Amino acid sequence: MSANDAAAVITRHVRPRVGIVLGSGLGAVADTVQDATTVGYEELPGFPRPGVAGHAGKAVLGTLGGVPVAVLMGRAHFYEGGDPEPRITPVRALQAAGAEVLVLTNAAGSLRAELGPGRLMAITDHINLTGSNPLIGPNDESIGPRFPSLRDAYDPKLRAELHAAASELGIELGEGVYLAVSGPSFETPAEIRAFATLGADAVGMSTVHEAILARHCGLRVAAVSAISNLAEGLSDVPLSHEQTLADAQRAAGDLARLLEAFVGRLA
Repeated sequence: MSANDAAAVITRHVRPRVGIVLGSGLGAVADTVQDATTVGYEELPGFPRPGVAGHAGKAVLGTLGGVPVAVLMGRAHFYEGGDPEPRITPVRALQAAGAEVLVLTNAAGSLRAELGPGRLMAITDHINLTGSNPLIGPNDESIGPRFPSLRDAYDPKLRAELHAAASELGIELGEGVYLAVSGPSFETPAEIRAFATLGADAVGMSTVHEAILARHCGLRVAAVSAISNLAEGLSDVPLSHEQTLADAQRAAGDLARLLEAFVGRLA
């Protein structure tokens, strides 16, 4: 019941129509929320205690573009292990609080040289190579079906609105397939070559589990990767989490502008 308990805390401040999950180094998006109230994850039953730099562990509740929103600053990653509840509860709490749309963001490595650091990529589809699915285990039919479809996991109409907002703002918005691995080690050059053969355009360690959970409980999903680096073997720059944060922040300003305009279009 922790999702409902967390939803009760959220709705004391706002009844969100849109939930937004921020990836590593993308906290600037939360600065654009109006009439904001900040609630620490420790006040939200079942929410994670982020153990990764760049994940603040708080919810910013207010309005964006005139639309009520809940912005989650930080997520629990599969590689952190332990109880799966902190990865499951935030998505279900947003839905229980009234959200209809979930916007997922992440910092990702690009497999395409023309889609370099500082760029944004709308996710069209995903490949789940984490070795896990968050719906494994008993299914609660009151939340969603045993076998949910992921045919349009990333809603085409929402993606069209993302592109329209980007065009209005003069922001270059690429699009492509996001491949998720468990981490926490970065990928090898051979793995990156294999992922490209599979059809991936970007790689990261998050997002797909949240997208699966969102579709399971009926939320529509839009997702954007902030490209923080070229994937291993495509650049001479050594990969590190510090470098990921620095380059994600280069894209964070554009992402904040894009999401404010996008959410405003949903009004």
